Amino acid sequence: MPLRLYNTLTRRKQDFAPIDPANVRLYACGPTVYDHLHIGNGRMLIVFDVLFRLLRHVYRPDHVTYVRNITDVDDKINARAAERGVDIRVLTDEMTAIFHEDAKALGCLPPTVEPRATDHIAQMIAIIERLIAKGHAYAAEGHVLFDVRAMPAYGRLSRRSLDDMIAGARVEVAPYKRGPMDFVLWKPSSAAEPGWESPWGRGRPGWHIECSAMSWEYLGETFDIHGGGIDLVFPHHENEIAQSCCAFGHDVMANVWMHNGHLQVEGEKMSKSLGNFVTIHELLHTDKFGGRSWPGEVLRLAILKTHYRRPVDFTVKALEEAEQTLRRWQGYALHSNRIEDPPPAFIETIEDDLNTPESLSKIHFLTRIGVIPGYSFLGQSSYASTEEIKRSSAKLRGCLRMLGLSRVGEADWNRVSVDDARRVKIEMFVSRRNEARSAKNWAESDRIRDALDAMGVMLKDNKDGTTTWEPKR
Repeated sequence: MPLRLYNTLTRRKQDFAPIDPANVRLYACGPTVYDHLHIGNGRMLIVFDVLFRLLRHVYRPDHVTYVRNITDVDDKINARAAERGVDIRVLTDEMTAIFHEDAKALGCLPPTVEPRATDHIAQMIAIIERLIAKGHAYAAEGHVLFDVRAMPAYGRLSRRSLDDMIAGARVEVAPYKRGPMDFVLWKPSSAAEPGWESPWGRGRPGWHIECSAMSWEYLGETFDIHGGGIDLVFPHHENEIAQSCCAFGHDVMANVWMHNGHLQVEGEKMSKSLGNFVTIHELLHTDKFGGRSWPGEVLRLAILKTHYRRPVDFTVKALEEAEQTLRRWQGYALHSNRIEDPPPAFIETIEDDLNTPESLSKIHFLTRIGVIPGYSFLGQSSYASTEEIKRSSAKLRGCLRMLGLSRVGEADWNRVSVDDARRVKIEMFVSRRNEARSAKNWAESDRIRDALDAMGVMLKDNKDGTTTWEPKR
């Protein structure tokens, strides 16, 4: 089955064919490093990390280039640095280090290249000069602006007509603008603001130009995939396309545009005014959400349970369920020290537009083979052998690695104590028995009770439907 991806540009899912299979090129918009990233930002990191892993699996690691930028020049950065009374570089270095810690805790691989905007001012100026020379941009009062009306295809990604955008626009109508939708490529800096010398005087870049410059530097004038959150479709990605296509004379900047959906918290839009705004750092290190901190792999699994293009509801219950699932999988993974490639059925789900909810169901199937030789949850006449269990465990570990759920490194699986492994195994049996009881499959429920009895475990079914267990004395 070929890799298929949903393309925001065409509004359909299509077969992916890289420009050069020996160098598959992916760009994703990285953070603006003025503060801690919230968990919605974390979803974007996780989604494109899974895509990066998949591309490495399909085309080989040395044939994939993943660029994720750092925005370290921005008015929010200027304001925060002034508020704290520190140099801008001090602030951005500190926030970048915290971002790296958060990304690692979420199980994200480092990108191939992580350029900083301030290291690519020359490339930004070069693109702006091209745009002016081609009549797509103009200088006015120390500013340089992109002339939106000079690009007939403007609005193709977001599917908005220019007239509609103008009618609903809430943009600054400055006297030096030719049109209300024209956007800033370069702007003057005061003595207190960061600035660089340019043909238009000392100043700093606008927001959108940096991604055009850095993708050009590391991926070329056109490349394979550009990604980000759905909130970036307009204006950021629309303006990137305008800049790059007009500067280099191509119809497209990237062949495929991918966007992950919004994240809600307990059913509501995340916002500071509602008091439900939560950062990755807070989730990892404080008790702000659910009265406790959460491991990074738990956060990751909770997000992967929803398809990346759909809104995800981030809840305490979802985290608790994800943690229970991971404990069962970790216990099952102890049956093998090997890591095997995931089964084809699992890979097919990921290749189908990163269908992680379906891929997780394939993992559940692997662990249903049984964890005791001679016993099967499937009720089949031929039971799983010890070797079959070991092999399914090795494949499970391959699936978890593909999804970035193998924790910091595979060696971590071996740090689980024998007692922990036994507890996880017992709780997995109890969970399966509860499923059988809910389905009124009494024969299966009795078989699981007998298997637990043979392990020295006594069950107690309570009136409220819950089940507890304790070692037999």
